[in-house]
Amino acid sequence: MKIEEYLTTLPESILSGEDVQLPKEAFKEIFKLANLNKNDVFYHLGCGDGLGLLIAKEEFNAEKIIGIDISKEKTDAASKLLKEKNYSDVKIINEDIINSHFDDADVILFWFVDYNVLEKMMPKFSKLKQGTRIVTIWGPLPGCLPERVEFPYIMNKVPFSKAKDLKEQLLAIFDVKCIDFVTSWEFAERYTKAIGRDNPENDRFLTIIQSLVIWINAKNLGVSCEDEIPEPIKNYISILKKFFNIEIEHLLK
Repeated sequence: MKIEEYLTTLPESILSGEDVQLPKEAFKEIFKLANLNKNDVFYHLGCGDGLGLLIAKEEFNAEKIIGIDISKEKTDAASKLLKEKNYSDVKIINEDIINSHFDDADVILFWFVDYNVLEKMMPKFSKLKQGTRIVTIWGPLPGCLPERVEFPYIMNKVPFSKAKDLKEQLLAIFDVKCIDFVTSWEFAERYTKAIGRDNPENDRFLTIIQSLVIWINAKNLGVSCEDEIPEPIKNYISILKKFFNIEIEHLLK
């Protein structure tokens, strides 16, 4: 099957990141990237079980902390976690982020890849006060050049710097002149470690998929370092096809 068909067999919640809980260290790295501090109002859009809110409170002492999630089950879990800590000054809201208001935000953590969500959120983000920092994971905000990157964490700042095209955006994220296999593997591995759990077999598989996607996107945009397909890329494409019946070569243009 083609990789697009394979992805449709996975739960939508996994693809969107909805059911992927970031580990504690990942939140710390994100907050350091955003320079979250005691003067900041922090919003976690899609706050899950509230771990990120707890860390923003206990270790970064943000002035005001708000978590928003559409799942009642998750906001209940977050409320329970924070109640056990007696943190009444951390607010949990159960609603769709598309309907949310966060005009007072200084820092926002936003991990959504659904195009329909992004399309509706970008106008709201663009109207935020100057200096607001928005951190995403893996993918940047559409059409924007990042302010800072510690891949897979990407920070944009209002007002946004617009990218001329996808090439400029891609090279800005990876901070290189061109993307080779080593770069694609390194950055894919960073992503896997950031969201990975105690399943090294699954982590390896995810790294292979992500590294192929990075390199193929670079090749199609004309920013890969190699003119020909590198041997490791050929080998992994072959492995996916032979052992997993996943066909990815058609993505090469």
